[in-house]
Amino acid sequence: MRDCEARVFCPSLSYSWAHISLLSAHPLITSTSASRRPGSGTERSAMKKVLFLNGGKQFAHSDGRYDATLHRAGVAFMDRAGFDVKETFIDGGYNAAEEVQKFLWADVIVWQMPGWWMGAPWTVKKYIDEVFTEGHGSLYANDGRTRSDASQTYGSGGLLQGKQYMISATWNAPQKAFDDASDFFEAKGVDAVYFPFHKANEFLGMTGLPTFLAVDVMKMPNIEADVQRYEAHLGKVFGAQ
Repeated sequence: MRDCEARVFCPSLSYSWAHISLLSAHPLITSTSASRRPGSGTERSAMKKVLFLNGGKQFAHSDGRYDATLHRAGVAFMDRAGFDVKETFIDGGYNAAEEVQKFLWADVIVWQMPGWWMGAPWTVKKYIDEVFTEGHGSLYANDGRTRSDASQTYGSGGLLQGKQYMISATWNAPQKAFDDASDFFEAKGVDAVYFPFHKANEFLGMTGLPTFLAVDVMKMPNIEADVQRYEAHLGKVFGAQ
């Protein structure tokens, strides 16, 4: 079932974590460990082809192992559940045209990444810029507007209707930072932080699935528990066991 691209995985789940992580989601979702987005059981059962994108990276005090572990756990879980799986390790290099074909193949895209300076790593943004632009004409037609029809709105030119995406994010910030009105993100939740990232995916016509969030991964890491939560999250979202 598994189509393995360039991969970098950690050999064990037990080691110390000294790095920055990530998060993500949509502004309309409350900031819980597994944020909720729409998606019916019927839709989930039809999603059999999943593209996992590992956006982890070694940089400064981040070594990418937390994200690599969650990425590996997700790929293995979905493979065992009978899904067709492809994957790309973004920082390991990629061919933009081949990545476009993966997007066209997949029913669901899973973005795994750390939160760096309130957003995705620059390598993930570079991937989006290069792959989405390469996909002009297949991933999206245009910005959706026409000079002859004023009713056509910006952002409606995507060609991936029916496909979905999901964010799995790791952050150094604790859950309270997203949920508490007196804390850093003012109770706006993880999806507000990643509003532009969601819109980039929606520009292609895709819709979002519930976000998974691992928090406090530097000061209080618990990779074993996070892997278990992630597998439970995937099982619920995809109807997989």
